[in-house]
Amino acid sequence: MTDSSLTPSLAVLTALAEPNRLAIVGLLRAGPRAVGDIAAHVKIAQPHASRHLRILADAGLVSARREAQSRIYRLERSPFASLEQWLDTFAVVWEERADRLGDYLEDLDEDPSDAHRQEGTR
Repeated sequence: MTDSSLTPSLAVLTALAEPNRLAIVGLLRAGPRAVGDIAAHVKIAQPHASRHLRILADAGLVSARREAQSRIYRLERSPFASLEQWLDTFAVVWEERADRLGDYLEDLDEDPSDAHRQEGTR
């Protein structure tokens, strides 16, 4: 059973699924940026950057502040912390699988010595 309080919102997952928005999030990891700077780095028109930023803001992933004629965007920590917690719930599954793989590989290491003895009897 999963804890639905740990599940990221559909808006967060949808926002991050689009390549340009994911690139914008990656760019904002380095720090706040103006819309024009974001558009130039992601190589999209400024109106497109603004639309993507609006979707990211609606999902709670970014926030903006006015600075003269510009809007400066920055990442919001909370949705990413929630996403990280949700992803961490999968760590147990992968650790169990890694343990089973380790056991299997150890069994394979033991079997070749038996196989060599059996080959000698053929």
